[in-house]
Amino acid sequence: MSNPLAPGSLTGKRVLVTGSSRGIGADTIRYFAEAGADVVINYRNKAARAEKLGTELRGLGVRALVVGADLTDPASVQEMFNMIRAEYGGLDILVLNASGGMESGMAADYALTLNRDAQLNVLEAATPLLSDGARVVFVTSHQAHFIRTTPTMPEYEAVALSKRAGEDALRERIPGLAERGVGFTIVSGDMIEGTITATLLERANPGAISARKDAAGKLYNVSEFAAEVAAAAVDPVPADNTRLVGDTSDFVGE
Repeated sequence: MSNPLAPGSLTGKRVLVTGSSRGIGADTIRYFAEAGADVVINYRNKAARAEKLGTELRGLGVRALVVGADLTDPASVQEMFNMIRAEYGGLDILVLNASGGMESGMAADYALTLNRDAQLNVLEAATPLLSDGARVVFVTSHQAHFIRTTPTMPEYEAVALSKRAGEDALRERIPGLAERGVGFTIVSGDMIEGTITATLLERANPGAISARKDAAGKLYNVSEFAAEVAAAAVDPVPADNTRLVGDTSDFVGE
């Protein structure tokens, strides 16, 4: 997948993508770095993988700060932003990519804690660092975005509801962000082939991803969807603050 961002178009910009040591987050942060941005790679527990990505991106001639943080821990989040302030002085783009809830062994309320509470806390902690004209992007799925009107697979329902709760809570912050000159875009996509969520969902419900692919005709892969996320950070903010990626004919709007 080619980079949707022109080389050098983000030189001097500072970008944080949460959950960016692998998958959609890693490809998104790579697109930003290739466009000249100084980046922050955030990870929860895969330090070696994050450091390897950081070394790769520094080879492009940009700065790459690698910061481990548990986004469900406010103190850990604040420490991450303290490091960003000390190293970069501020942020121009924040991508709220990290999410979860399909993992085994987590507390019953983990999905809501990560997909709603942590997203709000990250945004609130980041807001003092956001420059005038900064952009915030929240990454979600059609299964979550349309959950009120279109049922999803039972195995994914709790996660979908938690992500929609996060979207709703973040939307309430849009007027305040706009007053600060900060644009906010929600990027919603179908199931993405090759992601951890898709793998866990397929494990819980064999055939689920192939069935969804047959219904949609095409599912985006990781690099394709990451390109949409990166583009959303620089393209004009949609009138409804929502960028729908891929086919939505099976989903009923509110």
